[in-house]
Amino acid sequence: MGVGPSIEEDMQESSNRNQVMKKTKTNELPIVMQTSMISKEEPKNASFKKETSVTEASTNGQANKAMGETMTKRVPHMHETLMKHADPGSLQDHINSGIFLNNTTKKYWVDQETGCNCFMLFPKDLSITWGEDTRYWQWFRCEDTRETSIEEAHLVNVCWLEIHGKFNTSLLTPKTKYEVVFIVKMKELSYGWYIPVNLRLSFEDGVVQQHKENLQELPREEWRELKVGEIMNNGEKSKEVEFSLFEYEGGQWKRGLVIKGVIIRPKK
Repeated sequence: MGVGPSIEEDMQESSNRNQVMKKTKTNELPIVMQTSMISKEEPKNASFKKETSVTEASTNGQANKAMGETMTKRVPHMHETLMKHADPGSLQDHINSGIFLNNTTKKYWVDQETGCNCFMLFPKDLSITWGEDTRYWQWFRCEDTRETSIEEAHLVNVCWLEIHGKFNTSLLTPKTKYEVVFIVKMKELSYGWYIPVNLRLSFEDGVVQQHKENLQELPREEWRELKVGEIMNNGEKSKEVEFSLFEYEGGQWKRGLVIKGVIIRPKK
């Protein structure tokens, strides 16, 4: 079986299709129906509140009667492209709860407050120096949902700490400011964190956001957020950003860091 197109390839195809759609008259559009599912915070026995929006084309230019309740709420940005990469079975999940992509290396959901796309990149989608060498890093599965588990990266011992990730801004909702954060935990027996780590966000045009964080001061055995930087998506052409967490100049051996992933979400 051949390998299917990547998200990036589908984004280009979607972009081309959108240009065609913009030139298409309203009465030529196919039926479009949107259903809004209840959020995961609601009680399990709560009924689904279905909201639909229907636009139907007619060859003679006469619109048929609308089906269901008409609503103006927009479909999430790049929704169709992202759904093509959803892992099997996850399409049945509520979109607000999150849908896994690319063999559970990413997660996509829509922020209920803003209606904007959000993403989480799990460690297997990141580049970790010596990450496949069990002398330095070990991988453990943990539950993300009742049905799905993801792999966390546990630092055994390194003096060269280097973690990178990349993301295409075309998947982000246009005209929205985003923030990028690492989700990490320090184990009880962690050590070697006297020198602060570097957090860096790099853009294709050469712009860099960078600062330091002292992990020695973080509480133990608690998930914490390390903000890397901010992205303003102006709806321009596809751009790639790179985010990093690293420290290798001090030469100290370090252990006890756990990486859960990187979240890209609207700044509030």
